[in-house]
Amino acid sequence: MHTFTLDKPDNLIDWWQESEAKFAERRVFGTKNKSGVYEWVTYKEVGTRIRNLRAGLAQLDIDKGDVVGIIANNRVEWPIVGFAAWGRIARFVPMYEAELVQIWKYIITDSQIKVLFVSKPEIYEKIKDFPKEIPTLKHIFIIDAEGENSMAALEKKGAAKPVAAQVPKPDDIAELIYTSGTTGNPKGVLLSHGNFTSNSLAGLKMYPELERNEGRDVVTLAILPWAHSFGQTGELYAVIRLGGSIGLAESPATIVDDIAKVKPTFLVAVPRVFNRIYDGLWAKMNKEGGLAKKLFVMGVEAGKKRRELAARGQSDFLTELKFRIADKIVFSKIREKLGGRVLGAMTGSAAMNPEIGHFFFDIGLPVYDCYGLTETSPAATMNASYAYRLGSVGRAIEKVRIVIDSSVVEEGATDGEIIIYGPNVMKGYHNRPEDTAAAMTPDGGFRTGDRGRLDKDGYLFITGRIKEQYKLENGKFCFPVSIEEEICLLPLVQQAVIYGYNRPFNICIVVPDFEVLKSYAKEKGLPTDIQALVERQDVVEMYGATITAHLKNKFGGYEIPKKFLLIPEPFTLENGTLTQTMKLKRKVVLDKFQDRIEALYR
Repeated sequence: MHTFTLDKPDNLIDWWQESEAKFAERRVFGTKNKSGVYEWVTYKEVGTRIRNLRAGLAQLDIDKGDVVGIIANNRVEWPIVGFAAWGRIARFVPMYEAELVQIWKYIITDSQIKVLFVSKPEIYEKIKDFPKEIPTLKHIFIIDAEGENSMAALEKKGAAKPVAAQVPKPDDIAELIYTSGTTGNPKGVLLSHGNFTSNSLAGLKMYPELERNEGRDVVTLAILPWAHSFGQTGELYAVIRLGGSIGLAESPATIVDDIAKVKPTFLVAVPRVFNRIYDGLWAKMNKEGGLAKKLFVMGVEAGKKRRELAARGQSDFLTELKFRIADKIVFSKIREKLGGRVLGAMTGSAAMNPEIGHFFFDIGLPVYDCYGLTETSPAATMNASYAYRLGSVGRAIEKVRIVIDSSVVEEGATDGEIIIYGPNVMKGYHNRPEDTAAAMTPDGGFRTGDRGRLDKDGYLFITGRIKEQYKLENGKFCFPVSIEEEICLLPLVQQAVIYGYNRPFNICIVVPDFEVLKSYAKEKGLPTDIQALVERQDVVEMYGATITAHLKNKFGGYEIPKKFLLIPEPFTLENGTLTQTMKLKRKVVLDKFQDRIEALYR
């Protein structure tokens, strides 16, 4: 087994306390009020609340190894509960508000939560009987409430009887993050203080520009849920370390408006956010038409040509001129709409489509792809602002090593399963020794289940999921995710699922982009009712022809779907077809449409 020398701070209590002492008067968290204006709190104000709550937890006998949970979306109280728990060397368990009640119950029971904080009375009503059924759960406090069982009351009690923070060791468990598996009950990933701190410090080294001006200019908008490791390590802890500030996004629907108000200098998000912005820009240009669209298209084409020339060490006066005109008139307005100060953005959890990545680089909003999993705290590889390769997920971060195991894939393959070694690798799965043993190599590496290859310079390229690849009837391998991602580039398509396991050919389930489909229907004089449209043979044929033409020359003929099924409802968290981290529950989708899939093969 490997031992790693960790840089300081190597626990989250020193991490917070050093920043609070250094940046006491700086603003740290901003929340949008009812008038749509952001209100901010300082490091010192948050620190006072952490101390009060920590003392309140001490009065409830929370001590080393005890478990404190929270059911809340991102809000100021989220890190207050976390840092208060860690100051008692307790374990912290975050849960999503948009979760099934039975999943909360499973997590609270499995992790043995003793004190639970919930965001609002509505959630409390759903779980108020849990203490009768779960013997380890002793107290529930409501954040948005007054009275005896409110978080404010516990803070008040603590303020009257302060206690000093206990400092955890790097190996102490900081958190159990439950991964919403695509099958079965979620698994509790045990992450230590050293896992988080080493990962955040290594990530910060990839973006030295953020430390300029003593981190004063570091402002971000929290889009990702902090209940997921990416939101914590890449954003919450990183920004706190730099003395920066975090505005909280009100909701996924208000992101562009929130960005304009917070004026971030750096963003951490998933590709979907940038895909939405990209699709929105094209939709707007197609709608406006005229000169604006001509300039936009000219700029996009000039940007592409400029990039291709630069790769050969060349440039061209006319291309530069076209690009500058478009930049001044169109692209600058896009940057302005995103606050006007974004230096760059980091994205993970799924691969960014290179075409969209190139577009944002060209218009001066670089988006850097990185890769990791909850089990690796999460970052394993990153593209850095000073060293990146579009289409890749970057190189291994400091102290992390990537190994490609080709023994688990077909003979002659140039890729294999990605195995990760480093101080970021989890301590195991809570109460699941068999799962832990299956996921780890004997020498401490984590088997990701992802398929990838390393180029000669150490950049990692993801090529698929080991479990999701399948063979067609003809024995040829298919990697559905890469085909799906390509299909989703089409403005007509919102989501796509490819299937063909042991079948003569692939089929594709398509969730149309409903706004684009309605515009098409109006143009063609068709009814605009979505249910009626997805059932029309001519519409299905139009989708089939568009997708087939788009995939031609990019995939082998056997990979391109031959039949298509259009559905009137997107895959969402609510209908159980997506996980909390927006990954597709493939089996759920295939089971749901099994009869209709069979009909396509008949």
